[in-house]
Amino acid sequence: MEFDESVDITDKVCPLTFVTAKVAIEELDEGQVLAVRMNDGEPVQNVPRSFKEDGHRILKLLDNEDGTYTLFVRKVE
Repeated sequence: MEFDESVDITDKVCPLTFVTAKVAIEELDEGQVLAVRMNDGEPVQNVPRSFKEDGHRILKLLDNEDGTYTLFVRKVE
């Protein structure tokens, strides 16, 4: 899947996981896509939900089959 920017939050713990991802998406223009690499567990449950609550569009959640996932989210103003 194509994306404009990416951020790796596998070395972060909540609540820094979403804070780091939120800062990254705020730097994008409307319509651009952010790829967020995160660990399984709490980040996979909370980060997509938080993006949706902020009004962004979740495009895909990809299992990297190494204990991490990549979330693709489109920025919506």
